[in-house]
Amino acid sequence: MRLRSLGVALAAAAALVTLPAHAPSAAAAETPLSQGKTATASTVENGGTGAALAVDGDTGTRWSSAAADSQWLQVDLGATAAVSKVVLNWEAAYGKDYKVQISANGSDWTDLKSVTGGDGGVDALDVSGQGRYVRMLGVHRATQWGYSLWEFQVFGTAGGTAPASCGSANAAKGKPASASSVENAGTPASAAFDGDPGTRWSSAAADPQWVQVDLGAVQSLCKVDLTWEAAYAKDFQIQASADGQSWTTLKSVAGATGGTASYGVSGSGRYLRVYGTARATGYGYSLWEVAVHTASSGTTGPVQGGGDLGPNVIVVDPSTPGLQQKFDQVFSQQESAQFGSGRYQFLLKPGTYNGINAQIGFYTSISGLGLNPDDTQINGDVTVDAGWFNGNATQNFWRSAENLAITPSNGTDRWAVAQAAPFRRIHVKGGLNLAPNGYGWASGGYIADSAIDGTVGPYSQQQWYTRDSSVGGWTNGVWNMVFSGVQGAPATDFDSGPYTTLDTTPVSREKPFLYLDGGAYKVFVPAKRTNARGVSWPANAGASLPLDQFFVVKPGATAATINQALSQGLNLLFTPGVYHLDQTIDVTRPDTVVLGLGLATLVPDNGVDAVHVADVDGVRLAGLLIDAGPVNSDTLLQIGAPGSSADHSADPTTMQDVFVRIGGAGPGLATNSVVVNSNNVIIDHTWLWRADHGSGVGWDTNRADYGLRVNGNDVLATGLFVEHFNKYDVYWNGERGRTIFFQNEKAYDVPNAAAVTHDGIVGYAAYKIADTVSQHEAWGLGSYCYFTADPSIVQAHGFQTPVKPGIKLHDLLVISLGGKGQYAHVVNDTGAPTSGTDTVPSKVTQFP
Repeated sequence: MRLRSLGVALAAAAALVTLPAHAPSAAAAETPLSQGKTATASTVENGGTGAALAVDGDTGTRWSSAAADSQWLQVDLGATAAVSKVVLNWEAAYGKDYKVQISANGSDWTDLKSVTGGDGGVDALDVSGQGRYVRMLGVHRATQWGYSLWEFQVFGTAGGTAPASCGSANAAKGKPASASSVENAGTPASAAFDGDPGTRWSSAAADPQWVQVDLGAVQSLCKVDLTWEAAYAKDFQIQASADGQSWTTLKSVAGATGGTASYGVSGSGRYLRVYGTARATGYGYSLWEVAVHTASSGTTGPVQGGGDLGPNVIVVDPSTPGLQQKFDQVFSQQESAQFGSGRYQFLLKPGTYNGINAQIGFYTSISGLGLNPDDTQINGDVTVDAGWFNGNATQNFWRSAENLAITPSNGTDRWAVAQAAPFRRIHVKGGLNLAPNGYGWASGGYIADSAIDGTVGPYSQQQWYTRDSSVGGWTNGVWNMVFSGVQGAPATDFDSGPYTTLDTTPVSREKPFLYLDGGAYKVFVPAKRTNARGVSWPANAGASLPLDQFFVVKPGATAATINQALSQGLNLLFTPGVYHLDQTIDVTRPDTVVLGLGLATLVPDNGVDAVHVADVDGVRLAGLLIDAGPVNSDTLLQIGAPGSSADHSADPTTMQDVFVRIGGAGPGLATNSVVVNSNNVIIDHTWLWRADHGSGVGWDTNRADYGLRVNGNDVLATGLFVEHFNKYDVYWNGERGRTIFFQNEKAYDVPNAAAVTHDGIVGYAAYKIADTVSQHEAWGLGSYCYFTADPSIVQAHGFQTPVKPGIKLHDLLVISLGGKGQYAHVVNDTGAPTSGTDTVPSKVTQFP
């Protein structure tokens, strides 16, 4: 792995066809954990080549050993660390074969990486493990001299799960096992987990193949021992899962040589599997034994802030080679991966990008790294279309664009999205088309803090909400187009058209975002605005937080470590990935920022709640997908404990681009999706979705009674999308609540009218204001029915409210989609019934 011109050329070529293994350049300026720490060695060549010289940060000094093969250099990091990379800068006397190992105590060592056939130069090794001591153990020298290193650098995050507690018992012994295939009845999957070194599992002779074990409950995993038969894996991954369906890679191994090997891992799961991708022989894969070791959840040492941005963040600049190919490669993987596990964030450094078309697929985000959108200019396009779904854009979910300027190649950019696809802080120097090519169905959408110089064309979009922006024009609308604080918005015409327009937004605060200040990453936290109109930039009122005030959460992190970071006063930056939680994330400090990149996804295991926020000022939750697990959670996200009563009007908690999913990616259950008990909370763009398609979908299979329950007072929702819940989609119990834009579909799979009849009423309202409430106001609300299981159902109404002087509802509609069920009224007993199959809305412009 010597860095020479040919190697650089090959690396550049490879970048055109492979995803980056780690975040480009994010760790380039990071100080190694090893720098200046205590180092020792098996031997030194002379007094001028001591061990400490390999960790002093000076590439003009070096350690060198005696002229013998088995030699080592080790560094004491001073405390337990999660190690993610080791860089070895070899002098001419380099190691041809060597190992990088980690230890909790300096005595018991676990291999992080084995290198064979090395060629000197600089070896940058991606690893994963936890420990206090890291060493290079030489196996064979490349020269007649000893081993010699200019620098030995260890990167990662200090603190974390203590590997000293890694147990010696085999947690997998005798547990249920399965495999992708078996060679014959004499080599079953169970033979790899029976503790008998004379029995084995072997697979069919094909790639890929896997063998897995069910540990019976979620465990904290710290080490895996593999004993291969002669038919071994050359390349493989060790993976963990909470449910046996969604897998997280704990260790990737390339160029393995078989035999017996131990791998330090860090993560949690109920299921562990060995996933072979390349065989070393013409036979299948064959393992005598797989031993799994587990650890306690204790932590040692503080969790450190800052660090690199993890393996799924792609940082680029205008000179990045093969930039278009990088966008194309991620898109080809994510275009139709509606329920896949891939998560990606593109971060564009300030500058001008010419001739780019960044097509954005599922779980992909693109953001500029400037403080203002115009700092990052794209002369080209950021595109969402619906070719993958035959021109139907109604399932273009879970993606985002933020903090960019776009000069579209043909004058108009296309952003044909459905729900959970925010378009924030964008300057479009031209027009914006919100419909797919061919003008197929579309069901969006959300724009905020954006300037579109030209005209916005929704065309086939059923509904849309735009907040605190400016537009050069707006061509049309189908059913429900709502604007607040938008310069250039059309006037309200709901009695005869689709528009509801508020001159200002009463209270708003833009989403936090990552940016570069020189070479340093920071998070900008915008200030609250009242009666806002137009964009917030370039004035940018707010505060900047350095990255070292954030725990940078990466795949494999445990809930215990995340909570430890919070207890230390750190904010959270979730990098793209799927995170299984065996305990609730508890946010208790005022003004904590919890920010996700690339649709970072939280999955609560074993029925725990995912996130609780205390009744404190100013917490910012943004950019997350919460995906219910197969065991019922009571509440996926709770803001404020029951009975919360503090006044947070000066510094409200905000929930922005936080999405919830129950089912679709697999079985999911949750009684409540989001419960807001605190006062003054701002809910700015959310989609709470009980899945109507995908995996694990059925009336009771992915049961979820309530979408949003609001108990706090003075709560404001701007851009509220809530769909398909078994009972009330929204139940509002707090006083002085306000909603600007609401989009809803009732559950498709209601088996019959009896299943949703309560209190003599057929169907639960989409938006229910509790009978005890005295003051409430809402604008631009729509509910649709599509009762596929029983089209004869006639829902009593879309909206239900007490009739009191302080309650005012503006511009409501209900729609029967294709005649699959009907509504008897719009709100309470007011409003004409829907009828027929023509999908014509029934409206009420003012109630009461």
